[in-house]
Amino acid sequence: MRYADGPRGEPRVVPDFLPSPEDLVFREDGVKVTFSLSGRSVEFFKDAARKYKTQYQRMIRRLLDAYAAHHSRPRRSSRPAATRAQSTARRPSAARSDTGSESRR
Repeated sequence: MRYADGPRGEPRVVPDFLPSPEDLVFREDGVKVTFSLSGRSVEFFKDAARKYKTQYQRMIRRLLDAYAAHHSRPRRSSRPAATRAQSTARRPSAARSDTGSESRR
């Protein structure tokens, strides 16, 4: 690599891409949940967390947030509308039959 002491061309302004300070301190409210993971999954995240010097729970949370954000976007299907309608019609109904018993809350 060669360095020069003189001017290196015309300077240019680049757009500001850094987040504002308010965006850096913002923390989304969390909802506490309890669920079971396989030991293999927990070990994977613990090992990765040690490698990157972070918390494994944070890694799992970010993974789930990214998954939810990706699948929350409106999707454009490459299949024609008629094909989508046929595959939807074949899905089993989610409605349960009424057995006369009251639902518990």
